Amino acid sequence: MHIIINNSSMVPIYEQIMNQIKASIIAGELEEDMALPSVRGLSKELKISALTVKKAYDNLEQEGFTVTVHGKGTFVAAANRERIREEQQREVERELERAIAKGRQCGMTGSELRNLLDILLDGAD
Repeated sequence: MHIIINNSSMVPIYEQIMNQIKASIIAGELEEDMALPSVRGLSKELKISALTVKKAYDNLEQEGFTVTVHGKGTFVAAANRERIREEQQREVERELERAIAKGRQCGMTGSELRNLLDILLDGAD
């Protein structure tokens, strides 16, 4: 598993880890029942505190993306297609919100933005 930490980012390191693992699960790169690196192993690889990795893993488990088996490790949870679909929709929503904000900065009206989206959607069919 390849995780990149951006120390200059305003996003906390544990969230960066979570986001990258979630993205890998959603993309199918990490499959159901696949083991994640151990907390100590990943912390050593990334040169960060084991507590930071543990926090990321705990949060992933709370969100239902992973399951921890005491003494065995952390594994990708059984795929819940609805949860994965919802996460994908949230990602699209965030991207659309950014695009709308950019359009507003450029002085575009809601009507112009809708027309542009309709044109792009028609071209995607």
